[in-house]
Amino acid sequence: MIPETGRRRLRDLLVETGVLTSDWMAAYEAAPRELFLPDVMWPDGGIAVSKLDDPEEWRYWADADVPIATQWDDGRHTGTAPGEVASSSSSAPSLVFWMLAELSVFDGAKVLEVGTGTGWCAALLSARLGEENVVSVEVDEAVAETAREALASAGWHPRLVVGDGLLGWPEGAPYDRILVTAGVRQVPRVWIEQTRPGGVLVMPWGTHYSGQSAAVRLAVADDGTASGRFFRATRFMRIRAQRLDWPAHEDYLPPGDDWPEDTRRSTTALPVAEVVDESGYAAFDFVTGLLLPECVHTYARSPSGTMTMWLYGLGDRSWAAVYFDEDDPAASRVYQGGPRGLWDEVEAAHRWWAERGRPGHEEFGLTVTADGRQQVWLREPSALVPQAVRTR
Repeated sequence: MIPETGRRRLRDLLVETGVLTSDWMAAYEAAPRELFLPDVMWPDGGIAVSKLDDPEEWRYWADADVPIATQWDDGRHTGTAPGEVASSSSSAPSLVFWMLAELSVFDGAKVLEVGTGTGWCAALLSARLGEENVVSVEVDEAVAETAREALASAGWHPRLVVGDGLLGWPEGAPYDRILVTAGVRQVPRVWIEQTRPGGVLVMPWGTHYSGQSAAVRLAVADDGTASGRFFRATRFMRIRAQRLDWPAHEDYLPPGDDWPEDTRRSTTALPVAEVVDESGYAAFDFVTGLLLPECVHTYARSPSGTMTMWLYGLGDRSWAAVYFDEDDPAASRVYQGGPRGLWDEVEAAHRWWAERGRPGHEEFGLTVTADGRQQVWLREPSALVPQAVRTR
């Protein structure tokens, strides 16, 4: 494929979907994504594609609207098979330009990017605002060096700092805008303190419950608070210091085929499609994380097709397992143990969500108070989402 053909095809797709606007067009043309992708990459986190072995296939994915993993396991990974955890990537172009649009930059705006990754966003920001107005922080020294080389080869030299992005970069503050390209659980107060009143922060935010996040746009007020709405469901790798150490199943249940004697058994009528998010972007998955504090879940289908969902409490040893009967939902079997009734909490969260009209991501918002507390709200900042729901 001729390089310009794929680039134009991607550009036309982004324009048609409304995410690439006229004010970013020149930056798109000046900083092609392909210049910031490694010779071996994993589109959608799947099978490796090599520029040396199959340049046409490599270029096809470089110009595709998909996320591309560029590092696994914090650099410990070797070989071409996918690793355990993707630790650096190039986000899907549509998501990149959607977030840039929400950033609402203006000529001469000073921007801090947290999470340099491949360097593509830093290049786009440099092309749009001037490289002297862009600071990018990357925690991984090897990733930062690769990005620095790619930026220099493409003709861009923004300030690139190797360090902990959770600390921002106070030497360059205050900023007009902060763009965060890794998922966060807790918004650091220093990001808000390093942003001018009236400034904007855009980032993916989520809970421990699942891998799903939602991108949020926060506006900083004169009183030091920051508040705004979520605007899109996303799936970003987590910022490293806020990753979850996944609980070990054997810490909750003893080995063997029998349930513990104190297991609580019941059934549920909730259909599997209501609570298991196989798409990765369903609103209820996001809402469940808001309403179930300190809880994670996973699910899998057996060879026979039965869907099983597991929940684990992070603050104690509560657990739940649900075996869904998709032919007779009312016969789905529930097993629970520990001080919390985790499945009861899921059902209560579903009732709460349904009673409010099944709101989507964009109907929720986030406020970070002057003392650092995070408050999620529904439709209006005064309508706070409870941190837990009452079970019946």
